[in-house]
Amino acid sequence: MPDRDHLVYDWNLVSESGPFTKKRVLLDDETLRDGLQSPTVCDPPIQDKIHLIHLMEDLGIQMLDIGLPGAGPRAYADVLALATEISRSGLKIRPNCAARTVIADIDPVLEISQKTGVTIDIAAFLGSSLIRQYVENWSIDDLLRRTEEAVTYAVRRGALVLYVTEDTTRAFPETIKRLYSTAISCGARHVILTDTVGHATPAGAAALVKFLIDEVIKPSGEEVLIGWHGHNDRGLSLMNSLAAVHAGADVIHGCALGIGERVGNTPMDQVLVNLKLLGVIDHDLLKLKEYCGTASRACNVPIPPGYPVFGSDAFRTATGVHAAAIIKAFRKGDSELADSVYSGVPSHMFGLDQIIDIGPMSGKSNVIFWLEKRGIEITEDRVNAVYNRAKQSDRLLTTMEVLETLYNADTKVTAL
Repeated sequence: MPDRDHLVYDWNLVSESGPFTKKRVLLDDETLRDGLQSPTVCDPPIQDKIHLIHLMEDLGIQMLDIGLPGAGPRAYADVLALATEISRSGLKIRPNCAARTVIADIDPVLEISQKTGVTIDIAAFLGSSLIRQYVENWSIDDLLRRTEEAVTYAVRRGALVLYVTEDTTRAFPETIKRLYSTAISCGARHVILTDTVGHATPAGAAALVKFLIDEVIKPSGEEVLIGWHGHNDRGLSLMNSLAAVHAGADVIHGCALGIGERVGNTPMDQVLVNLKLLGVIDHDLLKLKEYCGTASRACNVPIPPGYPVFGSDAFRTATGVHAAAIIKAFRKGDSELADSVYSGVPSHMFGLDQIIDIGPMSGKSNVIFWLEKRGIEITEDRVNAVYNRAKQSDRLLTTMEVLETLYNADTKVTAL
């Protein structure tokens, strides 16, 4: 029996520019900070946050933003609790905290790090685009001064600085060059490009990463990690993140289920799925379903039925032609073949199964397979009864409707 690689030609791996990336791709999870800026989510209780960081660890996510402790007492208390849990459990995941480029935001991070003994990186951010400068009445000299003061202050106190410019994808090249060059000269060794308003396209993301490498990082002579933080306003956040990595970025930021301001951030779960399918990562992702489910419940964010991989419809079909092909694959005794014949994402990689249902577009093979899966005796009367009811329906039949139809079919036969 041939394996999947002999049955599928993967055009995704055909590229004039070589492998997708030669670098190890790192992940920074922003669910518990940037994700919670969504207008409709709930800020989860601390036990749910602790559960999520353990799931992040299990999924091989290397970094996470545990909050902005300078925002107030509750934010400070939650960051302290999460850092304490990281220490107590010996988690390998490396935390960072958001901070404006002001001492008042940096000091709480340093204080929590000292209290818990956990190294906490400081993601110091400021606006960079000219439109933001105009609205705020900032000058480029103001931004350079704040960059120098904040980065120098944190570095001198032993912190690793993740230097972040907001709205980088709409900032002018000279501004980007001056800000990041200043941050690196002051000791920042990890810089983050942000698509704060979801403006970028994949070509724009790649161009920005290449510009930073050629015009800032290479001339600096320093080894500097490049992070990409995207938003989904144009529905391009996932593609932009992959394009940024392909162009040379090291770190992708994301949030569970893509939660975040307006229409949200890059969905971390979809990043993991795609890196897995591209062969960039090879560890198992069986906890990804639990990660999405926990975030959905804790943040009060329903998962749409058609959401990739973890929506209820992701591996479910009732269409006759599709279902017939999947059923034929199952008949060959090969569940992985059934996973691939009508699915671009193998469900078994994520602890999920193909589901065959019955509806108006179904064939009789759907009905037969449905009965077989449940150990129900197959008769011509039963199959015809369910099939005919499905053809008269405007939607998929529920389990109760199928069982009711089977009962009525049996009763009718008995009466005859």
